Amino acid sequence: MVTVKELAKMCDVSPSTVSNILNGKPNVSEKTRQRVWQAVKETGYQPNYYAANMRKQSTRTISIIAEDLGQFSTTPILEAAMACCEEHEYRTVIMNLRLYDKWRDTWYYDEKKLQSTLSPVLNEIQSIKVDGMIYVAGHGRVIKCFPENFHLPTVIAYATVENDRFPSIVLNDEKGGYDMIKYLTSMGHRRIGIIAGAADNTHTKERLLGCQRALFEEAIPYNPEWTVYGDWDKESGYRSAKKLASQKLTAIYCMNDLMAGGVYDYAREQGITIGKDLSLVGYDNRQIAEYLYPGITTNELPLKEIGIAAASKLISMLGSEEQETVHEMIRVDGKLIIRNSVAKLG
Repeated sequence: MVTVKELAKMCDVSPSTVSNILNGKPNVSEKTRQRVWQAVKETGYQPNYYAANMRKQSTRTISIIAEDLGQFSTTPILEAAMACCEEHEYRTVIMNLRLYDKWRDTWYYDEKKLQSTLSPVLNEIQSIKVDGMIYVAGHGRVIKCFPENFHLPTVIAYATVENDRFPSIVLNDEKGGYDMIKYLTSMGHRRIGIIAGAADNTHTKERLLGCQRALFEEAIPYNPEWTVYGDWDKESGYRSAKKLASQKLTAIYCMNDLMAGGVYDYAREQGITIGKDLSLVGYDNRQIAEYLYPGITTNELPLKEIGIAAASKLISMLGSEEQETVHEMIRVDGKLIIRNSVAKLG
């Protein structure tokens, strides 16, 4: 790799003159400027930004740690965060923990498994002197895995952290559940079933809280018998629809589109027409939503917005002279996507 000193020697000028030309500073003759740029072209010289920033006590590098790139929510968050970092002239280093790929759902409460993967990565990113970190969780929960002596400026995306040590950017799940029930009641529905996710899941709890708040505002008593807990996959949506079949519901809210797909399957087997005999709404606006017929009304997750907010928050922290940890939770709203799966009653 050609250095500034070597360029200076080739052009018979001082290293400071080469540096001034490369940085676009004035007070250099046009002849000298052209000579230096010709040498740059011939040698393929590339500035060593890492070394330059090290002298400034900054690498302008941000590490993004993903719990698992295979999670549907992770890639949009990560790509949006990367784009925001690049826009602000920060490079990114991506680390994929592959937690779901290694252990599926058995690691959530297994501190030993998590630490065996995360601890070496945290040590590595500190050794390469990144300026800060964005941690992208695979699902919403309270994360308890960061050691007390970890002081790198950090933002958590898609989850929160124990004791609010770092700012976090999360879904506004309560509002999402609230909006879906409000939409169904605006269409005249009062007998509304809910196919929830896993009972102990943060997304489930907050969306259900939003549903209950919307029902209360509409003077509709919450009926626990009309709520069935699934496990987020299509098969559990099918089983849950079967359980709710005897309740004479006019509408069902599924807490994700995959489970809604299972309701479509059950309805088709029973000769029930979605959007006519039974109204149905989902959540996520995942790819499956594009293939269901009739098109399903759902709530689009603001994944890109979460990525941008996480990167923007971290860059703002890095730009602060104090670089103090900010105890803050930012909730990002989803977007209601109205299609043809809900009939208007009355």
